[in-house]
Amino acid sequence: MRGLVVLVTLACIATAQHQPLIDYLERRLLAIEDRITLWQEQTARYASELRELKQQMVSQLESLDREKETLRTNLDGVGTRVDRVERELDYLETHNGAQPCVDVDDKLIEQQVTLVTEKQKAKYFKLTDCSEMISSIKAMKILKRVGGSKGMWTKDTGGASGKVFIFNGTAENTINEFAAVKDFTRSQSFSLSTDLKLPSAWSGTGHVVYNNHVYYVTQAEELMVVKYDVRNYSVTDSAVFPVQDHVPVYGLNPDTVMDLAVDEEGLWAIYASQQNERHISLAKMDSNSLDIEQMWDTNCPRENAEVGFVICGTLYVVYNTKQPGRSRVQCVFDVNDMVTNEEAPLVYFPKRYGSHSSLKYNPQEQLLYAWDDGYQILYKLIMKQKLEV
Repeated sequence: MRGLVVLVTLACIATAQHQPLIDYLERRLLAIEDRITLWQEQTARYASELRELKQQMVSQLESLDREKETLRTNLDGVGTRVDRVERELDYLETHNGAQPCVDVDDKLIEQQVTLVTEKQKAKYFKLTDCSEMISSIKAMKILKRVGGSKGMWTKDTGGASGKVFIFNGTAENTINEFAAVKDFTRSQSFSLSTDLKLPSAWSGTGHVVYNNHVYYVTQAEELMVVKYDVRNYSVTDSAVFPVQDHVPVYGLNPDTVMDLAVDEEGLWAIYASQQNERHISLAKMDSNSLDIEQMWDTNCPRENAEVGFVICGTLYVVYNTKQPGRSRVQCVFDVNDMVTNEEAPLVYFPKRYGSHSSLKYNPQEQLLYAWDDGYQILYKLIMKQKLEV
């Protein structure tokens, strides 16, 4: 028993002697553990920052790819416009020999007038076998009321999609796009629409959507037609309309300086100028290049005219009547002389709320899309065959 006590006493003495060393080692171990914890936290933070940097780089690369594609599309459009300018310059050089540099502007103006005159005299060659004309209005359907008193609504008249496009107002730059007619009808105002912002403001209500492109009119120093691709959100072409001294095309719609239209034959421009101030003029346009293919001066007066549209190469102009809330087609002009005013039926529009600010014909559906004092209306047409004069 005495031996055990001696051993315990010796162990206690040894522990007491080495206690400072043990405390030192414990402190070192705690310091090392703290350093390891700090390294782990720093490593996790660096890994998180690297992941965020990677995501940012991927996003920037995708954005660069989109900008690259947009730039390529714009360059293609510029190339097309340069080719058109070169063709026009070649034409001018061919028909005009080398002249002194004086009065160049006057010569160019004279050349433009000559081209316009030639296009007015040329015979129009139809692109399709369409030979129908309006017989009467079968039905009228009011879809809803949205937007201001003036505007335009339409589907893609080329049948490229079932989307609905709303142009609210006469001097805006944002189109409201709906995925389908049912989305438009059940939407509270524009809540179900997507904003499609154009690079410049439109003028009037004379716009169309045709084969995935918006064709709209702008007016600053010159009257221009702009072609905008709704798929890649870029301008593919634009052109100055080659007629000087424009006046509003319809006497009762002074905001509309030019009214674009689409029918079975393609793209048309309804316009008026001071040279033929009392009457409405018509031009056939190339929807790809925006070139003017042919022009006509019609016998349809501007006075008391509300709006117009084109079907199978026939211009129909709608006029206000003395009866409140009613209007009718009172003048027609057929580019192939197959319809005259005497033979055209009297097409009355049903009782309305105010006056039409736009009427857009859809050749795929044979419907008229109307904007009447903020109401969006559909007119179903009954057609019949033209009789050649």
